[in-house]
Amino acid sequence: MKSHTEYLVFNTKDKHELINITPQVEAALAKSGVKEGLCLVNAMHITSSVFINDDEEGLHQDFLHWLEGLAPYDVKKYKHNLTGEDNADAHLKRTIMGREVVVAITKGKLDFGPWEQIFYGEFDGRRRKRVLVKIIGE
Repeated sequence: MKSHTEYLVFNTKDKHELINITPQVEAALAKSGVKEGLCLVNAMHITSSVFINDDEEGLHQDFLHWLEGLAPYDVKKYKHNLTGEDNADAHLKRTIMGREVVVAITKGKLDFGPWEQIFYGEFDGRRRKRVLVKIIGE
């Protein structure tokens, strides 16, 4: 069995961003040489997310608007922010959107359904964060 590990690094210019990372994950898969297996993509920070969905700008705006309605940025609202932080909303948004995805690898390609792409969701940006890409298989 082969194994390949790669780290993607992000430092977003905005506090909230959704970034299509499919090309970077596909590049890691190509380097791995794995033809059949699994690819794990994991946000390594508790205020960011990795998820699979459609790459459509209106949908991305809908996600951010929906998340803000569920977990609005309101420093006074959250007990976590009493510790001196101001990112409780980002922790909640990450929980909603998910920590990681696993994608099957078939014939050397990510085995997606129609329109599926991998996204990095940043909810407390403007600082360096990492995403783990772990590929295993034959």
